[in-house]
Amino acid sequence: MGFRTRQIHAGVTPDPTTGAILTPIYQSTTFVQPSVDEYLSKGFSYSRSGNPTVRALEAKLADLEGGADCATFGTGMSAVTGTMLAFLNAGDHAIISDVAYGGTYRLCTKVLSRFGIDFTFADGSNTDDVASSVRDNTALILTETPANPTMKCSDIAAISEVAKKAGAIHAVDNTFLTPYYQRPFELGADLSIHSTTKYMDGHNATVGGAVISKTAELAEKVRFIQNSTGSIMSPQVAWLTLQGCKTLSVRMDQQSANAMAIAEYLEAHPKVEQVCYPGLKSFAQHELSSRQASGYGAMLWFEVKGGLTAGKKLMDTIDVWTLAENLGSVESLITHPVTMTHADVEEAERKRVGIIDGLVRLSVGLEDEEDLIGALEKALKQV
Repeated sequence: MGFRTRQIHAGVTPDPTTGAILTPIYQSTTFVQPSVDEYLSKGFSYSRSGNPTVRALEAKLADLEGGADCATFGTGMSAVTGTMLAFLNAGDHAIISDVAYGGTYRLCTKVLSRFGIDFTFADGSNTDDVASSVRDNTALILTETPANPTMKCSDIAAISEVAKKAGAIHAVDNTFLTPYYQRPFELGADLSIHSTTKYMDGHNATVGGAVISKTAELAEKVRFIQNSTGSIMSPQVAWLTLQGCKTLSVRMDQQSANAMAIAEYLEAHPKVEQVCYPGLKSFAQHELSSRQASGYGAMLWFEVKGGLTAGKKLMDTIDVWTLAENLGSVESLITHPVTMTHADVEEAERKRVGIIDGLVRLSVGLEDEEDLIGALEKALKQV
C-alpha cells in the first residue's frame, strides 16, 4: 500500500470489543494475567514494558519508516539518549553531526562525556571529515540531516558506508523530513530517530520521541534501554500522535509548498542578507537534497541586514508567526536559535558551525501563504 494509505491504517485495527474505529486509550498501569502459566499470553503485563495504545503507534511508525520495529520515548531527547545508551559503553567513541540540536550537543558534552564516552563533532556535509574522525573504538555515528538550525545536509548513503566499514551503528535524526520525504533505511542507515513532538504530532499538543530500527536485533537493544530506564511514552500522547500521523503527508506537502514560496520571497527581498532552504537552487547542497529526499521540508532560516539587532526587532514585532520553540506544527513559528534552541552551545562552537547571532529560523505552517508573506513584509518594513 502507498504511504498515504499506511499513515492512516498501519498498526491499527478496530477495537475487537466495541468496534471503535480509533485505537482506545489504554490508560492502565497493569494488565491482569489469566494464570501464572499464561503470563504475557495477551502481550502486556505492565505499561512501562508495553501498552496497547503505545504499541499501535510504534507499529505505525515502524511501517512508515520501513523498519523492523520501533520504540517510543517520553521526548525526542530521551529517544536520542536511549539510542546512545543502547550502543555506547564507557571507553567508546561516537561521531556526531557538528550541527545538531542544542539538546543533543548538551547531552554529549555535559552528560555522557562524564561516563567515559568520547565524542567528535564532524562536518556531516563532508564525508571525508566523518571518515577521518573514525577511531578503532567508534561505535556510533549520529547524523542529523537536514541539521538544526543551519539546514546543513549529509550524504546518508556515503556515511552509512563509512559506518559499515568501521563496524559502527549509523543513526539518522529524520525529524525534519520524516519518512514521507526521506528514507534512511533505503540509504543504508541502521536507525531512524524522531522527535514525534514535531511533524508526527503536528499540532503543538505533545512531546515524544521514537527510535525505529532496521533489524529486530537492533530493536531489542533499544527496547531494553527504553524499559530499563523507564523513558516511555504515555498512552495519551501515543493516542494523540496516532491521530497526527494520519495527516502527515498532506501537512508536509502544503507546509513545504508554503516554505518554498517564502524562501523565494525572502531571497528577493532587499533587506534580507541571506536565505537558506534546501529547495532553493542557491542552497549549497541542493543537488544532494534533491537526490536523497523527495521533498525539501518546511524549515528554513534567513538573516536580516543589520544582523542581530534587526533580527530581534523583526521577531519581536511580527504577527501571524509565533515566537516560540518547537517546529513542525500547523502553526508557523519563528525562533532565535542562539537565544532559544541552541543557547547551551558555546559561542565559539556556534560560530564555528555557522549558527550566527542574526540567524532567524522559520518553521512554516499551514496558514495561507499570502498571510505569512504579508506578515514578513510588514515586519521587514520596520527594521
